Amino acid sequence: MNDIERTSGRTLLLVVLALIAFAANSLLCRLALTTTAIDPATFTAVRVLSGAAALWLLTRQRSGSIAHSGSWGSALALFAYAIAFSYAYVQLSAATGALLLFGAVQATMIGYGRYRGERFHGWQGVGFIVAVAGLLGLMLPGATAPPLLGAVLMLSAGIAWGIYSLRGKGSGDAALTTASNFLRAVPAAIIAVIVALPWMNVDLHGLAYAFASGALTSGIGYVIWYAVLPSLSATTAATVQLSVPVIAAFGGVVLLSERPSLRLALASVAILGGVAIVVMRNVRSERVNK
Repeated sequence: MNDIERTSGRTLLLVVLALIAFAANSLLCRLALTTTAIDPATFTAVRVLSGAAALWLLTRQRSGSIAHSGSWGSALALFAYAIAFSYAYVQLSAATGALLLFGAVQATMIGYGRYRGERFHGWQGVGFIVAVAGLLGLMLPGATAPPLLGAVLMLSAGIAWGIYSLRGKGSGDAALTTASNFLRAVPAAIIAVIVALPWMNVDLHGLAYAFASGALTSGIGYVIWYAVLPSLSATTAATVQLSVPVIAAFGGVVLLSERPSLRLALASVAILGGVAIVVMRNVRSERVNK
Protein backbone atom coordinates (compact mmCIF):
# COMPACT_ATOMS: atom_id res chain seq x y z
CA MET A 1 0.00 0.00 0.00
CA ASN A 2 1.52 3.34 -1.08
CA ASP A 3 1.37 6.67 0.76
CA ILE A 4 -1.54 7.97 -1.36
CA GLU A 5 -3.66 4.91 -0.56
CA ARG A 6 -2.86 5.25 3.16
CA THR A 7 -3.82 8.93 3.13
CA SER A 8 -7.08 8.23 1.26
CA GLY A 9 -7.99 5.43 3.65
CA ARG A 10 -7.27 7.60 6.70
CA THR A 11 -9.31 10.48 5.26
CA LEU A 12 -12.27 8.21 4.53
CA LEU A 13 -12.15 6.75 8.04
CA LEU A 14 -12.07 10.22 9.64
CA VAL A 15 -14.95 11.43 7.46
CA VAL A 16 -17.08 8.44 8.44
CA LEU A 17 -16.27 8.94 12.15
CA ALA A 18 -17.16 12.64 11.98
CA LEU A 19 -20.48 12.01 10.22
CA ILE A 20 -21.40 9.30 12.73
CA ALA A 21 -20.54 11.73 15.55
CA PHE A 22 -22.82 14.42 14.10
CA ALA A 23 -25.72 11.98 13.74
CA ALA A 24 -25.02 10.56 17.22
CA ASN A 25 -25.68 13.99 18.74
CA SER A 26 -29.31 13.70 17.64
CA LEU A 27 -29.56 10.11 18.86
CA LEU A 28 -27.99 10.79 22.26
CA CYS A 29 -30.17 13.83 22.90
CA ARG A 30 -33.36 12.05 21.87
CA LEU A 31 -32.35 8.97 23.87
CA ALA A 32 -31.68 11.04 27.00
CA LEU A 33 -34.89 13.04 26.82
CA THR A 34 -37.19 10.09 26.11
CA THR A 35 -35.71 7.26 28.17
CA THR A 36 -34.32 9.11 31.21
CA ALA A 37 -35.59 11.81 33.56
CA ILE A 38 -32.99 14.48 32.69
CA ASP A 39 -34.43 17.84 31.66
CA PRO A 40 -33.34 19.72 28.49
CA ALA A 41 -31.56 22.55 30.35
CA THR A 42 -29.45 20.18 32.42
CA PHE A 43 -28.66 18.08 29.34
CA THR A 44 -27.52 21.23 27.52
CA ALA A 45 -25.37 22.43 30.41
CA VAL A 46 -23.61 19.08 30.81
CA ARG A 47 -23.11 18.86 27.04
CA VAL A 48 -21.54 22.32 26.87
CA LEU A 49 -19.41 21.80 30.01
CA SER A 50 -18.10 18.38 28.93
CA GLY A 51 -17.49 19.63 25.41
CA ALA A 52 -15.54 22.60 26.73
CA ALA A 53 -13.46 20.35 29.00
CA ALA A 54 -12.70 17.85 26.23
CA LEU A 55 -11.74 20.55 23.75
CA TRP A 56 -9.59 22.34 26.32
CA LEU A 57 -7.68 19.11 26.99
CA LEU A 58 -7.26 18.46 23.26
CA THR A 59 -6.02 21.96 22.41
CA ARG A 60 -3.99 23.03 25.46
CA GLN A 61 -0.71 21.99 23.82
CA ARG A 62 -1.42 23.92 20.61
CA SER A 63 0.32 27.15 19.79
CA GLY A 64 -2.02 30.05 20.31
CA SER A 65 -4.27 31.12 23.14
CA ILE A 66 -7.84 30.03 23.80
CA ALA A 67 -8.46 33.40 25.44
CA HIS A 68 -7.69 35.18 22.15
CA SER A 69 -9.64 32.76 19.95
CA GLY A 70 -13.36 32.60 19.33
CA SER A 71 -15.81 35.36 20.21
CA TRP A 72 -18.75 36.02 22.49
CA GLY A 73 -21.05 36.37 19.48
CA SER A 74 -20.13 32.92 18.23
CA ALA A 75 -20.46 31.48 21.74
CA LEU A 76 -23.98 32.93 21.98
CA ALA A 77 -24.90 31.35 18.64
CA LEU A 78 -23.43 28.03 19.82
CA PHE A 79 -25.45 28.14 23.04
CA ALA A 80 -28.64 29.14 21.19
CA TYR A 81 -28.19 26.11 18.93
CA ALA A 82 -27.54 23.74 21.85
CA ILE A 83 -30.46 24.86 24.05
CA ALA A 84 -33.02 24.95 21.21
CA PHE A 85 -31.72 21.57 19.98
CA SER A 86 -32.33 19.99 23.39
CA TYR A 87 -35.81 21.39 23.92
CA ALA A 88 -36.81 20.46 20.35
CA TYR A 89 -35.90 16.82 20.90
CA VAL A 90 -38.44 16.53 23.70
CA GLN A 91 -41.02 16.31 20.90
CA LEU A 92 -39.24 15.34 17.67
CA SER A 93 -37.95 11.99 16.44
CA ALA A 94 -34.22 11.72 15.76
CA ALA A 95 -34.78 11.60 12.00
CA THR A 96 -37.20 14.54 11.82
CA GLY A 97 -35.01 16.66 14.10
CA ALA A 98 -31.85 15.99 12.09
CA LEU A 99 -33.63 16.78 8.82
CA LEU A 100 -35.09 20.06 10.11
CA LEU A 101 -31.74 21.03 11.62
CA PHE A 102 -29.81 20.30 8.44
CA GLY A 103 -32.37 22.07 6.25
CA ALA A 104 -32.31 25.19 8.43
CA VAL A 105 -28.49 25.28 8.54
CA GLN A 106 -28.20 25.09 4.77
CA ALA A 107 -31.06 27.56 4.19
CA THR A 108 -29.36 30.05 6.52
CA MET A 109 -26.01 29.77 4.78
CA ILE A 110 -27.52 29.85 1.29
CA GLY A 111 -29.74 32.79 2.28
CA TYR A 112 -26.74 34.69 3.58
CA GLY A 113 -24.98 34.10 0.29
CA ARG A 114 -27.97 35.52 -1.54
CA TYR A 115 -27.94 38.55 0.78
CA ARG A 116 -24.26 39.08 -0.06
CA GLY A 117 -25.09 39.19 -3.76
CA GLU A 118 -24.62 35.57 -4.81
CA ARG A 119 -27.09 34.52 -7.50
CA PHE A 120 -28.57 31.17 -8.48
CA HIS A 121 -27.80 29.92 -11.97
CA GLY A 122 -29.90 27.42 -13.86
CA TRP A 123 -30.50 24.30 -11.80
CA GLN A 124 -29.52 26.05 -8.57
CA GLY A 125 -32.84 27.88 -8.48
CA VAL A 126 -34.69 24.64 -9.12
CA GLY A 127 -32.77 22.91 -6.33
CA PHE A 128 -33.55 25.68 -3.85
CA ILE A 129 -37.28 25.61 -4.70
CA VAL A 130 -37.38 21.82 -4.34
CA ALA A 131 -35.63 22.00 -0.94
CA VAL A 132 -37.99 24.71 0.37
CA ALA A 133 -41.01 22.77 -0.93
CA GLY A 134 -39.78 19.69 0.94
CA LEU A 135 -39.38 21.67 4.16
CA LEU A 136 -42.84 23.23 3.82
CA GLY A 137 -44.33 19.84 2.97
CA LEU A 138 -42.88 18.38 6.15
CA MET A 139 -44.36 21.22 8.21
CA LEU A 140 -47.89 21.15 6.76
CA PRO A 141 -50.60 20.12 9.25
CA GLY A 142 -51.48 16.45 9.27
CA ALA A 143 -51.32 13.25 11.25
CA THR A 144 -47.64 12.74 10.50
CA ALA A 145 -46.54 16.37 10.78
CA PRO A 146 -43.98 17.10 13.52
CA PRO A 147 -45.22 19.06 16.58
CA LEU A 148 -45.14 22.76 15.71
CA LEU A 149 -43.24 23.92 18.81
CA GLY A 150 -40.58 21.23 18.42
CA ALA A 151 -40.20 22.01 14.73
CA VAL A 152 -39.86 25.76 15.34
CA LEU A 153 -37.25 25.12 18.05
CA MET A 154 -35.22 22.83 15.78
CA LEU A 155 -35.41 25.31 12.90
CA SER A 156 -34.17 27.98 15.34
CA ALA A 157 -31.33 25.66 16.34
CA GLY A 158 -30.43 25.23 12.68
CA ILE A 159 -30.43 28.98 12.06
CA ALA A 160 -28.20 29.49 15.11
CA TRP A 161 -25.80 26.79 13.91
CA GLY A 162 -25.77 28.32 10.43
CA ILE A 163 -24.84 31.69 11.96
CA TYR A 164 -22.16 30.00 14.05
CA SER A 165 -20.74 28.33 10.94
CA LEU A 166 -20.73 31.57 8.96
CA ARG A 167 -19.00 33.43 11.80
CA GLY A 168 -16.37 30.69 12.01
CA LYS A 169 -15.27 30.84 8.37
CA GLY A 170 -11.64 31.80 8.07
CA SER A 171 -11.12 31.71 11.82
CA GLY A 172 -7.64 30.17 11.62
CA ASP A 173 -7.20 27.25 14.01
CA ALA A 174 -10.76 25.89 13.95
CA ALA A 175 -10.25 23.47 16.85
CA LEU A 176 -8.82 26.23 19.07
CA THR A 177 -11.65 28.57 18.09
CA THR A 178 -14.25 25.91 18.85
CA ALA A 179 -12.67 25.23 22.25
CA SER A 180 -12.82 28.94 23.06
CA ASN A 181 -16.44 29.23 21.96
CA PHE A 182 -17.46 26.23 24.06
CA LEU A 183 -15.76 27.74 27.12
CA ARG A 184 -17.45 31.10 26.50
CA ALA A 185 -20.84 29.33 26.24
CA VAL A 186 -20.50 27.81 29.73
CA PRO A 187 -21.91 30.84 31.66
CA ALA A 188 -25.03 30.88 29.46
CA ALA A 189 -25.50 27.14 30.01
CA ILE A 190 -25.27 27.61 33.79
CA ILE A 191 -27.79 30.48 33.67
CA ALA A 192 -30.17 28.25 31.70
CA VAL A 193 -30.01 25.62 34.46
CA ILE A 194 -30.68 28.25 37.14
CA VAL A 195 -33.71 29.56 35.22
CA ALA A 196 -35.03 26.00 34.78
CA LEU A 197 -34.45 24.94 38.42
CA PRO A 198 -38.18 24.39 39.13
CA TRP A 199 -38.25 21.76 36.37
CA MET A 200 -34.78 20.33 36.96
CA ASN A 201 -34.34 16.55 36.96
CA VAL A 202 -30.98 14.83 37.33
CA ASP A 203 -30.66 11.29 36.07
CA LEU A 204 -27.40 9.30 35.99
CA HIS A 205 -28.11 7.72 32.62
CA GLY A 206 -29.19 11.08 31.26
CA LEU A 207 -26.00 12.69 32.55
CA ALA A 208 -23.96 9.95 30.87
CA TYR A 209 -25.69 10.58 27.53
CA ALA A 210 -25.15 14.35 27.90
CA PHE A 211 -21.47 13.83 28.75
CA ALA A 212 -21.01 11.56 25.72
CA SER A 213 -22.75 14.12 23.51
CA GLY A 214 -20.53 16.94 24.74
CA ALA A 215 -17.12 15.31 25.16
CA LEU A 216 -17.26 12.71 22.39
CA THR A 217 -19.72 13.43 19.59
CA SER A 218 -19.47 17.24 19.90
CA GLY A 219 -15.97 17.96 21.20
CA ILE A 220 -13.93 15.18 19.62
CA GLY A 221 -16.31 14.91 16.65
CA TYR A 222 -15.69 18.55 15.72
CA VAL A 223 -11.91 18.13 16.08
CA ILE A 224 -11.98 15.11 13.74
CA TRP A 225 -14.04 17.02 11.20
CA TYR A 226 -11.75 20.04 11.28
CA ALA A 227 -8.72 17.75 10.95
CA VAL A 228 -10.05 16.14 7.76
CA LEU A 229 -11.70 19.21 6.23
CA PRO A 230 -8.54 20.51 4.50
CA SER A 231 -8.30 17.19 2.64
CA LEU A 232 -11.78 17.55 1.13
CA SER A 233 -12.97 19.67 -1.76
CA ALA A 234 -15.81 22.07 -1.06
CA THR A 235 -18.17 19.85 -3.06
CA THR A 236 -17.22 16.73 -1.14
CA ALA A 237 -17.39 18.41 2.27
CA ALA A 238 -20.85 19.82 1.58
CA THR A 239 -22.21 16.68 -0.07
CA VAL A 240 -21.10 14.11 2.52
CA GLN A 241 -22.97 16.03 5.21
CA LEU A 242 -26.17 15.15 3.38
CA SER A 243 -25.79 11.69 4.88
CA VAL A 244 -26.14 12.91 8.50
CA PRO A 245 -29.98 12.93 8.58
CA VAL A 246 -29.97 9.52 6.88
CA ILE A 247 -27.60 8.10 9.52
CA ALA A 248 -29.73 9.65 12.27
CA ALA A 249 -32.89 8.14 10.75
CA PHE A 250 -31.28 4.69 10.60
CA GLY A 251 -30.05 5.03 14.18
CA GLY A 252 -33.52 6.14 15.29
CA VAL A 253 -35.08 3.01 13.79
CA VAL A 254 -32.47 0.65 15.26
CA LEU A 255 -31.89 2.24 18.67
CA LEU A 256 -35.13 4.10 19.41
CA SER A 257 -37.68 1.97 17.50
CA GLU A 258 -38.80 5.02 15.51
CA ARG A 259 -40.88 4.51 12.39
CA PRO A 260 -40.15 6.98 9.58
CA SER A 261 -43.34 8.13 7.83
CA LEU A 262 -43.87 8.44 4.08
CA ARG A 263 -44.07 12.22 4.54
CA LEU A 264 -40.62 12.22 6.20
CA ALA A 265 -39.16 10.04 3.45
CA LEU A 266 -40.48 12.27 0.66
CA ALA A 267 -39.43 15.45 2.48
CA SER A 268 -35.95 13.99 3.00
CA VAL A 269 -35.55 13.30 -0.72
CA ALA A 270 -36.74 16.81 -1.62
CA ILE A 271 -34.71 18.72 1.00
CA LEU A 272 -31.47 16.77 0.71
CA GLY A 273 -31.70 16.46 -3.08
CA GLY A 274 -32.48 20.15 -3.55
CA VAL A 275 -29.65 21.28 -1.29
CA ALA A 276 -27.26 18.89 -3.06
CA ILE A 277 -28.12 20.48 -6.41
CA VAL A 278 -27.55 24.00 -5.05
CA VAL A 279 -24.24 23.10 -3.39
CA MET A 280 -22.75 21.15 -6.27
CA ARG A 281 -23.80 23.64 -8.92
CA ASN A 282 -22.42 26.50 -6.81
CA VAL A 283 -19.01 24.86 -6.50
CA ARG A 284 -18.99 23.99 -10.21
CA SER A 285 -19.74 27.65 -11.08
CA GLU A 286 -16.87 28.76 -8.83
CA ARG A 287 -14.48 26.43 -10.66
CA VAL A 288 -15.60 27.73 -14.06
CA ASN A 289 -15.12 31.33 -12.97
CA LYS A 290 -11.58 30.74 -11.68
